[in-house]
Amino acid sequence: MKENYKSGFVALIGRPNVGKSTLMNRLIGQKIAITSKRPQTTRNRIQTVYTCDDGQIVFLDTPGIHKAKNKLGEYMMTVAQRTLKEVDVILWLVEPDTVIGGGDKRIAEQLSTVKVPVILVINKVDTIKKETVTKSIEAYRKIGDFEEIIATSALRGNNTHDVIDAVFKYLPYGPQYYDEDTITDQPQRQIVAEIIREKALHVLDEEVPHGIAVAIDQMKERPNGRLVDIDATIICERDSHKGIIIGKQGSMLKRIGTNARYEIEQMLEQKVNLKLWVKVKRDWRDSDFLVKNFGYDKKEI
Repeated sequence: MKENYKSGFVALIGRPNVGKSTLMNRLIGQKIAITSKRPQTTRNRIQTVYTCDDGQIVFLDTPGIHKAKNKLGEYMMTVAQRTLKEVDVILWLVEPDTVIGGGDKRIAEQLSTVKVPVILVINKVDTIKKETVTKSIEAYRKIGDFEEIIATSALRGNNTHDVIDAVFKYLPYGPQYYDEDTITDQPQRQIVAEIIREKALHVLDEEVPHGIAVAIDQMKERPNGRLVDIDATIICERDSHKGIIIGKQGSMLKRIGTNARYEIEQMLEQKVNLKLWVKVKRDWRDSDFLVKNFGYDKKEI
């Protein structure tokens, strides 16, 4: 073990849509977690790894904490709550509110039972005045006991390195868990599926909410290594959704495919031939079998 080397696991928690995935992508310097204006975008714990000379931080990006409405929601909540008991440090990401809402009060209650250091990160401070940031800090101080409070803008990269410095303060000395060049333990297929789902969420109307999943049917490199063939199916819950996803003369599906292919090519550093299909599987979010089938970790359901 290297001398004075620190390492450990850090949970990134917060209500849906506060910018957890954006912060993680910013800290790691590469896109790992998908981002969208829709809540409940992150469905699995995405493990990303930050390595430098001082040590290694393994981030667990939990699904946003919220009230569960179906099997998928229950699964996401179980994962989020279990994560809090398994880590060395918790980063709680919030928006710069001056009045604390019910969702954040629920999280504060959960955190009051946790025995690890909690760092509060107030995100999106680029959207408000400085005096509002001060009021926001005061409001959050009243509902929790934090080792540190850091005001950041994950989108603009303001003060994000302060987050890394703060985490290292509270990590134990330990081994390097992953190689220097490891940035995630997510299988490539899963990242590809998540990129396709992100692009679909970006272009679809509110009529098709989170009720879509993406299954990778095949992902094969051609013998010359210059091209990867990917066949994927977008699964939705209703026939009317299928029509919206395909669009007039396939225009919407084409747009999703073009946007996804560009980003997958950047990630794989190879040309990609992407084919997309759309299938209806009613109420898949309430089926244990289908929730598992679409890549949600079997051990955690």
